[in-house]
Amino acid sequence: HIALAAPERVTRLVLVSCSAGIEDPHERSARRETDGQLARDLEQEPFDQFIERWRTQPLFASEPPAVSELARADQRRNNPNALAAVLRGLGAGAMEPLWERLGELSMPVTVIAGARDTKYVALGQQMVERLADARLLVDEGGHGLVLENPAAIARALA
Repeated sequence: HIALAAPERVTRLVLVSCSAGIEDPHERSARRETDGQLARDLEQEPFDQFIERWRTQPLFASEPPAVSELARADQRRNNPNALAAVLRGLGAGAMEPLWERLGELSMPVTVIAGARDTKYVALGQQMVERLADARLLVDEGGHGLVLENPAAIARALA
């Protein structure tokens, strides 16, 4: 969003395990509702209970135990009310899809995803196909690539 809003301020872009949005309005609406329920859960249930439920999603199932513990510790440092606000305002259901605008980006873009994160590898490939100057890096790891393989992230940034 920032690169499209102020491209003169972005000389290069690295996108990690992400998507250009949910195109189908019905799917986006359903996701907005799901994110809203998650936000309410964050505000109402014990934070550790929410974290445990979050971390047991299939998206994280293949994570090594050490990475899973790092992720849980990282999440515990957050404020649950702030996370609820993020889900409502910046969640995938709230954000307008950018697929049709990706071609406007002229700066070099690196899209990176973990090899076990097949959904985001496929989304990354789709983004690279629409970007003017882009490459896809698929490195060892899953969706939590930043914690699982920080060296891959460092290489992409370098």
